[in-house]
Amino acid sequence: MPQTLLLAEDDRAIRHALERALTLEGYQVTAVADGVEALAQAHKSPPDVLVLDVMMPGIDGLQVCRVLRAEGDRTPILMLTALVETADRIAGLDAGADDYVVKPFDVEEVFARLRALLRRTGSITGTASAAGTTGPGAPAPGVREPEPPAERLLTAAGLRMDPQARRAWRGGRELELTRTEFELLELLVRNAGIVLDHSTIYDRIWGYDFGPGSKNLAVYVGYLRRKLDEPGAPQLIHTVRGVGYVLRED
Repeated sequence: MPQTLLLAEDDRAIRHALERALTLEGYQVTAVADGVEALAQAHKSPPDVLVLDVMMPGIDGLQVCRVLRAEGDRTPILMLTALVETADRIAGLDAGADDYVVKPFDVEEVFARLRALLRRTGSITGTASAAGTTGPGAPAPGVREPEPPAERLLTAAGLRMDPQARRAWRGGRELELTRTEFELLELLVRNAGIVLDHSTIYDRIWGYDFGPGSKNLAVYVGYLRRKLDEPGAPQLIHTVRGVGYVLRED
């Protein structure tokens, strides 16, 4: 069965061009012109992946992303944006997006990022996500699940991770991580004390090396640090200038 894709883009020319290209690539595409239509369609028929333009009239892509994430929907989301500042990209990640492409873009880059997102998520889509936020057996709102057995946890540098439930803790604090943040942290934890170069991380997390000019990894590392770091506690993710990143507790 073809992967289903919901595309929301208010620019008619871009929307039609992307819809054609994605259809030829093998996706079953539903294309809409604004955020209101995107939410309605996502609720009516949850797709395998969403592609959202950030700047749309009325409800923009960031608001669509926030609404879906607040509802417990963990469908992978790729954002299209003409905003190139790091703060703007962080805003998209903060809203719950998994990745972004900056306009103007090469359609092959869109294809590559979609393949990476879908490869990492497998058949887990919509609200029936690996995070277990909804559905039968999910905890009631406001009720915290108990931690899993110790033998199921990955541990390093004061962090604990449960890959099966996609949960992570630093000390007694549970971390709220997006899909990409979790996978990046898991990679660092599994290789604690080892310096991972940029190309290795890109290949393992995105399945594609975007080249030395890409800021994608730096943005995600910065955002992950904001969630990990605590006042008075040692920094855990360290930059090895010109090489990559390492997880260790100094």
